[in-house]
Amino acid sequence: MAAAEILELQRKSYRMEADLIGSDEIPLLKETFEQLQNCGETFLGCYIDGSLAGAVSFKKDGEVMDIHRMMVHPDFFRRGIARKLTAYLEQQNFSEMIVSTGAANTPAIKLYEKLGFDRQNDSVVGGGLVIANFKKRRD
Repeated sequence: MAAAEILELQRKSYRMEADLIGSDEIPLLKETFEQLQNCGETFLGCYIDGSLAGAVSFKKDGEVMDIHRMMVHPDFFRRGIARKLTAYLEQQNFSEMIVSTGAANTPAIKLYEKLGFDRQNDSVVGGGLVIANFKKRRD
């Protein structure tokens, strides 16, 4: 999976989120190729018929797995890709998994709740963007 391929997926995926939440203040929409290459995250991809249909990135800090990006190409929405990527991450060693999304991104919020994440306090980031924060503890 090449950085250019991820960046293209990221722009398409987060453009859809920006439209959903009514804000272009999503930092990943403005990320450069160099910033992506130097982000320090681990990426996993899901290919369908040779196309990058979705990807997730994360960092681990001790026993905490922090999901930084969950991206699905708009052509592959509602096919269980984000669910499969999350399920793969859940097979890894962690005690707590965290993830965030725009508070107005109803599809993502419903997905994380369905996957057993508990919503924490919302936060506000640059440009007044409200972020919904989620946490899931290993049973």
